[in-house]
Amino acid sequence: MSMDFPNASMSRRGFLVSACCAAASPILTPASFAAVPGDNRFVTIILRGAMDGLDLVQPYADPLFAKLRPRLALTTDQGLIDLDGRFGLHPAAASLMPLWSAGELSFVHAVSTPYRDERSHFSGQDALETGTLQRNERSGWLNRALAHMPRQSDRKAIDINTSMDLILAGPNRAEAWAPQSDLAMAEDEIRFLERLYAGDEGFARVMAEARNTDLLADAIHGDQKRGEGIADMARLAAGLLSQEYRIASFSINGWDTHVDQRPQFARAVTDLSLAINTLKEGLGPQVWGKTVVLVITEFGRTARENGSGGTDHGTGGAALLAGGGIPGGRILGRWPGLSEDQLLDGRDLMPTGDVRELAAAMLYRQFDIAPDRLTTDVFPGLSFDNGSGYLRG
Repeated sequence: MSMDFPNASMSRRGFLVSACCAAASPILTPASFAAVPGDNRFVTIILRGAMDGLDLVQPYADPLFAKLRPRLALTTDQGLIDLDGRFGLHPAAASLMPLWSAGELSFVHAVSTPYRDERSHFSGQDALETGTLQRNERSGWLNRALAHMPRQSDRKAIDINTSMDLILAGPNRAEAWAPQSDLAMAEDEIRFLERLYAGDEGFARVMAEARNTDLLADAIHGDQKRGEGIADMARLAAGLLSQEYRIASFSINGWDTHVDQRPQFARAVTDLSLAINTLKEGLGPQVWGKTVVLVITEFGRTARENGSGGTDHGTGGAALLAGGGIPGGRILGRWPGLSEDQLLDGRDLMPTGDVRELAAAMLYRQFDIAPDRLTTDVFPGLSFDNGSGYLRG
């Protein structure tokens, strides 16, 4: 594919942002909001790029883990934070430990959507946000859930972006906001672009020029600016959730860690921790006590580290639950093990839970959506009832 650049006045950052948006929509941090009756709140945070759940919550007590990941596996002497004697939390998430201690944070291991095909970010995110494997489905499960909450005429959604995130796209009314778009870009996004357009002379020329300026360095390494943008988004969400809105959804990118995972992953985990803590602070104790935050990603990553100090696209991953509306301080899910015969295709953490069931359980908990509506309209084909293990405790 060839790209022409007839207008030399186009900024280098504008070029990078435009190319990223076209290639990996969306890579910035959009947010969507919906107003529904009641006092309970529900927030979804999508981690785009396939978050490595085995790095976030490490099964350090299993000696096989260190064998699979001789460079990435951490010990408690290296800062890994023990959670329950079996699993340890990545040190970049240390600021979340007060939530864990207060029973306001849980982790769910070995979950995935039913998507198993090419391990494509695009298809995986579609399955995650639509809640189905139907490729022609263009409405999101969170939008469809709105139809089964009381007083439909009172609902509205606001998207803080130039286009609606798929998870909240659909027939229910939505309003779009377009914030400043020159947020700092993550390392994985730059590398994705370089791979995608490796044979394109026009892209290579502009990329080479950009690398010799401060603009690209600012885009890639602008950790402070990136953190400020994520904190601002979380504050905006908290402010609206403290008023008439009850549902929010936004994304955090930077999780596609094929190369040099350690520093990239630590930065991304710091971003996530900042978002969750900012939400809690902005909501205040009373509203936070009625809030559930669901953190999900399109799929996990390989159980083995690769030769580039990273991990590749996998299957079974991890999800997070936070908020005063959950019974926290637990590791949820059925752990499948790490031996060769326990891995999916000999390479991935075996998924033992459907991330859609986790989402359905939170919608049931927060908004009392009937199980039969959740399994037909919201998540077609899902097996779920009010006896779900995600509702216990």
